[in-house]
Amino acid sequence: MLQLPPILWYKEGVDEEPVPPAGRRIMALDMGEKRIGVALSDETQLIARSYEVLPRTSRRADFARLAEIAAQENVGFLVVGLPLELNGTEGPLVPWIRDYAAALAKALHLPHTFWDETFTSQQASASLRARGVTAREQRGRLDAVAAAFILQDYLDARRGGLAPLPPASDETR
Repeated sequence: MLQLPPILWYKEGVDEEPVPPAGRRIMALDMGEKRIGVALSDETQLIARSYEVLPRTSRRADFARLAEIAAQENVGFLVVGLPLELNGTEGPLVPWIRDYAAALAKALHLPHTFWDETFTSQQASASLRARGVTAREQRGRLDAVAAAFILQDYLDARRGGLAPLPPASDETR
């Protein structure tokens, strides 16, 4: 997967990348014009899993459902996939995704960051095919599995030192 230059990891207007709070889940989004794939980490922030594909209707409805998920699942941080071109430049949907993510993060009162989503839909499709899911059946699951690939790549990069880890809690010191 293509590594982003550090500026793409950072929240707009912030000099340092926001750090996910320890003990809370991270929610990743694979944004599309028709659907939003949602994935969640476990509370140790080591493992990602697909959660839901949310059909897009309006920002208000999208935000309400994502707020519901965030509250139910103890979410403390958002990772939003950015569709970069193969040469690392931003794709045509990036301005819309950045605007949407900033508004969502503000509405949910959650810090957020962006992560490269290059090839995640292809990885998700291959993963589902390997599990015997037909192309027709993938439609309802593909975006959530792609979001899980985005999130797992982010989590792995954090462990590899490419993104900040949360501060140690009192229990782990």
